[in-house]
Amino acid sequence: MSPRRLVLFDIDGTLLLCGGQAKPLFAAAMEATFGTAGAIDSYDFSGRTDPQIVVDLALGAGIEPEAAMAGVPRVRDHYLARLAGALRAEEMRLMPGVGELVAALAASGEVALGLLTGNWERGARIKLAPFDLNRYFPFGAFGDDQLHRRGLPPVAWREAARHTARDFAPEETLIVGDSLLDIDCAHAHGARVLAVATGWTSAAALRAAGADWVVDDLAGARDLAAATGGAF
Repeated sequence: MSPRRLVLFDIDGTLLLCGGQAKPLFAAAMEATFGTAGAIDSYDFSGRTDPQIVVDLALGAGIEPEAAMAGVPRVRDHYLARLAGALRAEEMRLMPGVGELVAALAASGEVALGLLTGNWERGARIKLAPFDLNRYFPFGAFGDDQLHRRGLPPVAWREAARHTARDFAPEETLIVGDSLLDIDCAHAHGARVLAVATGWTSAAALRAAGADWVVDDLAGARDLAAATGGAF
């Protein structure tokens, strides 16, 4: 059966939480590269790509733009080299309903599943591994692909076409995420968005930002068709 719809999932705050374990590693990578992590303690990571976070923090610390961009690969390599060894699965948390939802969608044969995340791909795979979720997501768009999240949907469509031999239209695409930037990137390209209030943004704020559908958690979207009024 050829999939009729494309569903793209964010990771942090949507599928899982790392229990605050990744941020100190990111800070250490920034310090090793630039001598400072900038204002990392007050920075809003939600919805931003890993490269954007590096550049924003570096610029805020007075690093010149060219040097900030040039430092991205070094921060990436330092961070990713330590991530798998530092993450303790017992401090991570799978969000409610995630396992059941992705398993049901994958088994249906009607939906192609992918990722749309600001994580570097290797980091994304490391975070998903403790919950055995990588098998559900053979492709995606990642922080490796674009500096800003708004640039990720076209990458996801290209990768979906490569993996499924089918082109998905924006109206056939659902982005599932927990941040205002998930809503922004979906609507910028004509896709729809199911926003989930398991991250750092309230359900009220997600609704106010124009999410097509909002649920408290993905247990409330176990029947995706019901959660989206039959659209997916």
